Amino acid sequence: MAVDAHGGTAPTPEDVGAMYDRYGDLLAMTLGSSALHIGMFVPHGTRAPVPDLVGLADLAQDRQTEFLIDTLDPAAGSRVLDIGCGTGGPALRLAERTGCHVTGVTVSRSQLARCQERRADHPAGERAAFAYGDAMALEHPDASFDAAWSIDCVPHLSDRAQGLREAWRVLKPGGHFLLTEFTVRGRPTEEEVAAYTTLWTSPPLRPLAALFAEVEEAGFQVRQVQDMTANAVVCGELMSVLYEDRREEMEQRYGKETLVHVDPLMGPYRSFTRDHVEYHLLMLRKTVD
Repeated sequence: MAVDAHGGTAPTPEDVGAMYDRYGDLLAMTLGSSALHIGMFVPHGTRAPVPDLVGLADLAQDRQTEFLIDTLDPAAGSRVLDIGCGTGGPALRLAERTGCHVTGVTVSRSQLARCQERRADHPAGERAAFAYGDAMALEHPDASFDAAWSIDCVPHLSDRAQGLREAWRVLKPGGHFLLTEFTVRGRPTEEEVAAYTTLWTSPPLRPLAALFAEVEEAGFQVRQVQDMTANAVVCGELMSVLYEDRREEMEQRYGKETLVHVDPLMGPYRSFTRDHVEYHLLMLRKTVD
């Protein structure tokens, strides 16, 4: 070690070289192996820098929302149904950016309350409405919406075919339906499948071909397919890292018993999302009679 200009110790070139000789592979395992420098997770000039992995996850969700809005691209003044609207952020952003009117439905009472909170002070709040609603039994008249989307809701449905038929029913002829869906590839273990279905309260995933068959049976025409599997894999990795990083915080909120139940699921869940999950966006059109 050498003494730097401020009186502290500084590594010699030999020290630096020895570190990379010994720990270069470790750095590649944690930083990435394409190069040994910081990656551009946040494009320069697009938004204030994110300070942590949670902020990075928020940024990724915002980017996805913007991409989905660009893809659906509803006309100003049109009526759009958000099937499985979550906490309302994407629906409000859709209404704000496009000038459409959005109706969101969810089976979560807490999500519905959050939707109403967000709507109250949002600039597009007057063009958004939220209600409790089941995707497999929509309480809307036939042909009452110009377009619809369902972001990561279809994977929860116990009867996906019925959910697709309901979306077809409430759309006007020629209306577009954007959905995202997870499908399975390869042969996951029973432990991996159980981890996914338990953590996400979802039925087991099926191959992409099964989804296409149900889409056709429901009466939809496929207009666009976008493979977004890489994003699902990264999301699974990020969830696993954040679970470990924030485990103590989670235990304080949900109790030790809950985490004792979740702990053994995280390993097989991570391998399942890495090795066996596919994730696609489908843009569908209700065929005109």
